[in-house]
Order: sequence, then structure tokens, then C-alpha cells
Amino acid sequence: MNLLDLTIIELHEGFKKKQFTSTEVTKAYLEQIKKTDGQIGAYLTVTEELALAQAEAADKIIATKKEFPMLCGIPFSVKDLIMVEGQICTAGSKILEKYVAPYDATVIKKLNAQGAVVLGKVNLDEFAMGSSTENSAYKVTKNPHDITRVAGGTSGGSAASVAAKQAVFSLGTDTGGSIRQPASFCGVVGLRTTYGSVSRYGVVADASSLDQVGPIAKTVEDAKIIFEAISGKDAMDATSVDYKFKDINVELKGLKIGVPKEYFAKGIDPKVEKIIREAIKKAQDAGAKIFQISLPSSKYALAAYYIIQTSEASANLARYDGIKYGLSSPAEKLLDVYIKSRGAGFGAEVKRRIMTGTYSLSSGYYDAYYKKAQEVRQLITQDFENAFKKVDVIFAPVSPFPAFKIGENTDNPLAMYLADIYTVSVNLAYLPGLSLPTGKVGKLPVGLQIIGNHFEENKILSVASQMESMLR
Repeated sequence: MNLLDLTIIELHEGFKKKQFTSTEVTKAYLEQIKKTDGQIGAYLTVTEELALAQAEAADKIIATKKEFPMLCGIPFSVKDLIMVEGQICTAGSKILEKYVAPYDATVIKKLNAQGAVVLGKVNLDEFAMGSSTENSAYKVTKNPHDITRVAGGTSGGSAASVAAKQAVFSLGTDTGGSIRQPASFCGVVGLRTTYGSVSRYGVVADASSLDQVGPIAKTVEDAKIIFEAISGKDAMDATSVDYKFKDINVELKGLKIGVPKEYFAKGIDPKVEKIIREAIKKAQDAGAKIFQISLPSSKYALAAYYIIQTSEASANLARYDGIKYGLSSPAEKLLDVYIKSRGAGFGAEVKRRIMTGTYSLSSGYYDAYYKKAQEVRQLITQDFENAFKKVDVIFAPVSPFPAFKIGENTDNPLAMYLADIYTVSVNLAYLPGLSLPTGKVGKLPVGLQIIGNHFEENKILSVASQMESMLR
């Protein structure tokens, strides 16, 4: 039995039957990280001492109780903009290189309450801005299926750590596709949760109306278990809602699946399209009804997203001024402290987005850019509302292409932004979406995106679970 291959449910049953301990499982994962992460580059910090202490505490619970939480003793990784008390939290940036989290994020508190085990903090594009994890100030995370290619972004470290068997699961964040796209590239399951269903308290902000925490896991069932554990109202996050996950079984037979014609237009890799269409055909063969739908405003989604995201990010990142916390570059004048600290602390992509966002919000341009982008956002939301009056779920590609070569798009930001073309609309409309491993182009995984209506994670998880069984 290889402990690294076991799912959450299999580990839970193994703990119950006393086949192995959490300490043994945790040590196996720590050993795997030591053996493989020099090549993969998923981890920024390995919290070995904390992990072993948490595993020991979990083993005491498991030894004394017949029933214990599903995530008790399960080792996981954390995207390094989610705070874990007492641990460095860099957000992939030099400006927070020495910042130690003074408290746990709410999602970490919830997992701690179940007795889960933190293996470490994993790499990301700086401040969650990017599509490849090449924008990290520390290292480039490589794709475990082909180390010459990117792991995706911004949760590239999260997806790579699960795909490389360096964690049972990981917590990531999704602002414009940052869970689904790396999950697709790395061949794992990634769930972008409905905006408000999971607390963002203790998560370093990128764009506050778009960011959402979610799980990256080996299987759909694992993703469901994690989502159920971390979801719900939090008094510390005013945008969170009183949401209780209810598991349901949705039959594929008679299910109405919408396929947006705009997501199969010019630009998609024909091999990716073939894999996605084959998956749709399997759903149809199982009794699902397939409808071609239109999301006409989606052609404006990328432009609207990159105005809203950069605007909100420019406001959120104003707090990194060299005074309150993080990197500080001394100077005689206060303005020079700001300029030197931000100049040295932020990378090129973050500076580009701060400048773009500040311009969009500036006097004389706010109405032309930010306000207009918010109007487009409303149109995109209405497109989805109209679609869900006719269909139950939507099937689409996650990305128009599989993982690209490291360095291929670094000098062309617009080409990099196209990696998000099928994912950003979901964030703009506050919806949940899931990436399900569906096939491969050569040895590179391809993900099917399953999109649901607001707070219908139970529906997309049920559909994804059945698709997962058929696609194995």
C-alpha cells in the first residue's frame, strides 16, 4: 500500500482500522517533498515541526475516539497568501519576504478544528497575479507531468503539490481561474467556490470582489469533503453568507447541459476541443440532454476582468508602503520611502497591474474604464442567469490549450492573459466552477470545466463525480 496514493476517505478508513497513523502518513509526505520538490518547486516553506506536532495530536484523537472528523490527520498544503499563525506568509512577493502571520485565516481555523495537518506553504504568482506561477518572486513551479512546462497559475504550487503527491490536498484561491486553470494543467480536481460561500478572512487580498478560496484535490469526493469543511458564514468576513452545504445526487439522465458556442470559437487547440467534446458526448450517452447556448457578452469578459481586477488590486496593494509592515527601504523623505519600498518589493507584473488599475480609477477615466467594466460585468451575469433558466449546468473547456512551455509567454502579457479566457466570466458572475481531469494531449492533462448556478456546488460536484467515473 502506497500511502501517497490514498484519498481522504481511504486515509480516514485506514486511521479507523489502525492500519497506519497520521504521523506515518505525514512523514511519508514530508519525505516525498524532500525527494521531489527540488525538481518541482511547489513549496516555499515546509512546516515540518508544525506538521509532526499536528499529526501527533491527531493520532491521540484517533486513538481515543470511535468517530472523528473526516479531515483529522490528513496532511495538506496551503497557498502562500492564506495565513497560518506563526508562519511566513509571502504572497509570492519580496515585499512580504519576512512577514510572519499573526493569526490563522478562518479556513485554516476550520481545518485545524478538524485536526488536519499543515505540511507547508506553496508557491504562487506574486499577490495572485498571473497565469503560470512564473511571476513568483522566489521560484518557478514546474508541471509534474512535464517539468519544461508551467504548472498554471496563480495556484500553481497548490496544483503541483497535489499532482506530485506532495500533499493529500491543497487550499488555493481563484480570482480569475487561479484554481481551475492550474488544476487543469496538472490533472487534478479544482473547485472555484461561489463568491461568499467561503470566508476570505486572513487571505491576502488581490481583487476583493473576485477572490475566493477553494480546494484542489485528487478526486471530486475529496474536493467535496474539503468544501463542506471550509464553507459557511464568518463574522470576520462581511461578504460571507450563511451557507450550509447539502449533499445531493443529480442523475445524468435527463440533466440539461449547456455548451456555450463562444467557448469553442477560434483560438482553441483542436486537440483540447476534441477531448472536451468527447466528454460531452459521454454525458449525452449517459442520458444527459445537450443544448448549445450563447453567452454573448463573454467576448468582453477578459477586458472587463483586467480592468476590475487591476483596479481593485491597485487599491488593496496601497497598504504596502514600507511603513506598516513588510519590506521598508529607508530614505530621508516619506515619499521616497514609499517609492523605494514599493519599487524594490513589487515585481514587474504587479507593478504593471497597479499602474493599469490606478489609471482606470483616476479622475477623468473612472467612467470610461472601471464603471464601464462593471456594466459589462452585469451583462455577463445576466447571460448566465438566462442560461440557467434553460440548463442545469454548463460544460466548457478550462483553458484553450494545455500547459505551455516555461518562458513561452513571459515577454507577452497579452498572450498570458488569454490563458484565462474561459475562466474569468465565472468570477465576474460570482459563480462556482470545477475543473475535472478529462484527458491528455500527449502527456499533458486537459480539464473539463463544469459551471453551476450560485451556491449549487452540490449539483456540480454530483455531476463531476459521475463524469469522473466515466472518464477513468
